[in-house]
Amino acid sequence: MAAVSRFGVRVRLAPMLLLVLAATACGGGGVRDYIADTYALQNTAGDAKTYTSNDPVGTTVSNIVAEEEPAARKADGGSEYLRYDDDIVTVSAGPGGGSLVRVEDIDGRYRSGGFAYLGPGFNPGSPAGGASGSGGSGSAK
Repeated sequence: MAAVSRFGVRVRLAPMLLLVLAATACGGGGVRDYIADTYALQNTAGDAKTYTSNDPVGTTVSNIVAEEEPAARKADGGSEYLRYDDDIVTVSAGPGGGSLVRVEDIDGRYRSGGFAYLGPGFNPGSPAGGASGSGGSGSAK
């Protein structure tokens, strides 16, 4: 049997290393994966998914934000809205004191101005961060 040179081993390992790096560079999954791994899926409608949490709105939001800080956050009418680079997360009161967590792609209602009433950070084309995106006069806790 012929011996394999170190160079030959490196050449064979390079494509595998590139695949591993590409897979990990695509992200640690983001908020969508965290929510899917943490809460029970209730239903799916197009690109939006609704999950249930046994915790109240404030606790659920705190857990999500602790996992990944949103670009903008706003409380409105007992619901909390979290805007991420690719998703809008809405946490509202659910049955039995729990919460409903809706995750939808930012290309849907967000791009058409569906969340513009929430103000800075939720208007299409608005800045992704800054003090204006920290949102609201309080939290739905």
